[in-house]
This record gives sequence, structure tokens and C-alpha cells, in this order.
Amino acid sequence: MAAPAFNTVTWFQVGTDDPKAARDFYGDLFGWTFDPGTGYDLISYPGAEAPSGGIAHVPSAEQNSATFLVLVEDVAAVCARTERLGGKILVQPTTTPKGLVFAHLLDPSGNHFGVFTPPPAP
Repeated sequence: MAAPAFNTVTWFQVGTDDPKAARDFYGDLFGWTFDPGTGYDLISYPGAEAPSGGIAHVPSAEQNSATFLVLVEDVAAVCARTERLGGKILVQPTTTPKGLVFAHLLDPSGNHFGVFTPPPAP
């Protein structure tokens, strides 16, 4: 299978203060399966080779959300372009211990989305 192209939506995240209810709902609705973690559950579609999304455990209902994430080549460059085009940075580029780089942004209309670059291949 070919790797996803840059600048495409390749991940989504559901933020919820009730992860069990979200797993039950989406599992029953779409047949998704989950790999529960501490604070983040990976989501897989039936027949998928790898997870395609996640459930982020958030502390309150005010933080519940659904967000799409776009695979990009350079997170910092996309953040700079976002600001030049009238958007805002909610979460500055962040690198996880495993090397995933991500940021959370707002478009000029206030819609929340994310961008990420996966960790380097081992």
C-alpha cells in the first residue's frame, strides 16, 4: 500500500469527557475497534491495516470536539502560512517522545483542525 500523500486528511480525533460512551457509540455505529490507552485510544476501521484516528480523553464536556488532521511535510512551515493567511495557532508545533510532530490550528472562520508529520521510520 502506498504512503498517504502530503496535504491530505489522514487522521481524525474525537475529544470526549466520556471515552467509554464514545467507543460504544462509534463501535456500534460504524464497527470501529479501539486500542484503549492512557488518555488516548487508537481507532481502527474494519479491515484497516493501521489505526486511522483516536479518541482523546478530555477533562470536561466543554472540551469535547471532533477534529481532522492533515499530513504535512513541515508542521512549522504550515503554522507560519496559517498565520499569514489569517488563521491562528492553538497549539504550537509539538514533538512527541517518539518523534511525531503536530500542531492545532484555527482557520479564519474559527474552525479547529490539526496538522502532523509522522515520526521517522525506524
